[in-house]
Amino acid sequence: MLFLKYKKLNEMDIFLLILGFLLIIIGLAGSLLPVLPGPLASWVGLLLLYLTNVIPNDWTFIGVTFAIALIITVIDNFIPAIGTKKFGGTKFGVRGSMVGLIIGMFFGPLGIIFGPFLGAFIGEILNDSRNGQKALKAAFGSFIGFLTSTLLKFIMSLVFAGLFIAKFWEYKSAFFTFNQ
Repeated sequence: MLFLKYKKLNEMDIFLLILGFLLIIIGLAGSLLPVLPGPLASWVGLLLLYLTNVIPNDWTFIGVTFAIALIITVIDNFIPAIGTKKFGGTKFGVRGSMVGLIIGMFFGPLGIIFGPFLGAFIGEILNDSRNGQKALKAAFGSFIGFLTSTLLKFIMSLVFAGLFIAKFWEYKSAFFTFNQ
């Protein structure tokens, strides 16, 4: 009969491994759902794996991945405004997109998705009420920016998940041994 036997593990290692894996899953979900943290949650999951007694500490790797997660988290808030600007929005549309994002945070996931869109649209209409087509184009740019930032967060969370699985797989024999 085949069964798992723990080797070189204590209860804290098991707890860190399970919690790290859960945070990787939360990070993947959070990259698509605006309410949950994305890459930062995945990074914490990766950190917890490295804090086990089995995986050798690599503080350079942890530092670099943290910097990447932090940069993505910060620019995530600016990408909708950049999209607004790229689609012909004026400074009113860009500012409206940022204000829409801030106000949208109070209305949950739909507010975060549509807040920058509505903010850019309203900003452009306030700037030039005669040009609704231009305002709609700038608002569409804000929405494209939101989709871009979501894709960026998802890819980074996926990379962190891959790193977690690869490192776990590399040291799986230290975590578990199979006995008959």
